Amino acid sequence: MSSCKTLLEALRAGDRDQALAALYALDGTQASLDSARDRAYHVTKAFMDQFHPEDSAQAVLFSGPGRTEIGGNHTDHQHGRVLCGSVDMDMLACAAPNGLNLIRIQSEGYPALEIGLDSLSVREEEKNTSAALVRGVAARVKELGYALTGFDAYVTSTVLSGSGLSSSAAYETLVGNIFNRFCCGGALDPVTIAKTGQYAENVYFGKPCGLMDQMGSSVGGAVFIDFNDPANPVVERVDYDFSQSGHVLCIVDTASSHGDLTDDYADITREMGAVAAHFGKTVLREVPLASFQAAIPALRKAYGDRAVLRSMHFYDDDRRASQEAAALKHGDFEAFLNLVNASGRSSSLLLQNTWSIHDPKQQAIPLALTVGEHLLDGMGAIRVHGGGFAGTIQAWVPEEYLPVFKNGIEELFGTGKCHVLHIRPVGGCVVAE
Repeated sequence: MSSCKTLLEALRAGDRDQALAALYALDGTQASLDSARDRAYHVTKAFMDQFHPEDSAQAVLFSGPGRTEIGGNHTDHQHGRVLCGSVDMDMLACAAPNGLNLIRIQSEGYPALEIGLDSLSVREEEKNTSAALVRGVAARVKELGYALTGFDAYVTSTVLSGSGLSSSAAYETLVGNIFNRFCCGGALDPVTIAKTGQYAENVYFGKPCGLMDQMGSSVGGAVFIDFNDPANPVVERVDYDFSQSGHVLCIVDTASSHGDLTDDYADITREMGAVAAHFGKTVLREVPLASFQAAIPALRKAYGDRAVLRSMHFYDDDRRASQEAAALKHGDFEAFLNLVNASGRSSSLLLQNTWSIHDPKQQAIPLALTVGEHLLDGMGAIRVHGGGFAGTIQAWVPEEYLPVFKNGIEELFGTGKCHVLHIRPVGGCVVAE
């Protein structure tokens, strides 16, 4: 570890530019690198001011990226296959051991957080809070056999709230990497860190999430995951240089609220589960496609057309996620775009997660998809992003179409609602020390 003073001097001199460029300057511009350097300098200085005014204190910079779902919409909870990727929006922390039995975290813009390491049991009053995630990660690291030590951390974030980029997974990955560096000697691999984050979110935070979000954040790059055995998912990095595709990844915030959508999300899982139970199975992945197809007349009568359509989507999008990964591995970006468009159509027509029947006047997602498709004029690809019903859409926009697409979308939804992202090749990591 370097002292805060040494780290600040190295950042100012550009000695950490190579590491920063690999994470944040993926468009190749000097402006992006300058911004990344300024942000790293800011978080290091803020850490020093908050915790260690003496400039001799040692510190390390860590990053936990947000993630974007690329393929496999609502397939993971049926033990299906997904394609996701880490993005260049992240949580950046400057941290150092404090020699105490205490974790102290100052997230910029939020109240300070303190977690004692002497008691790591689940606390009901911490459910749905950052404290629960930190305590859960600490508990899991201890269960894995590592001695815990306290640390101080100052955190800043560029992960958009409510964007489907999974700020919770970014935070879990960030904290997991801090523990890995200070308590585990770097022994935890990215998959283990992802599982640790999922454990914290499931058991301590109280959200029964799958593992896709944490994997996308922790492993980095484009990641293909097969959840056939959820306890031991098959994880494969898909090596593809998206900067050479001629397309830009855009996430569009439709400014529609995710509030009161719990029933909509639950209905998807419930209806797919009911179809699986018809065959004596728990999830659709356990039901052969041929058996499902042969039983469609009976399934319609028993569970309704929507359950059948949503199950059809599962089988189609599960297969497409694998095909998307294969297209990228073979460098066939045009085939990849066709599959993304097909996934988007399936989500709209079969999965039906672009608007809520509980608020039919709010149809921001279909509106964004329709306007976006018009602006793309048959080029690129566009689809709902994440859970759906409200929130964001995803578009792969040809570089030459970006000004028209961005301007057109922001005329409708407001300035700053079209976010240009990049699939970054590195997941959770130590940035500099």
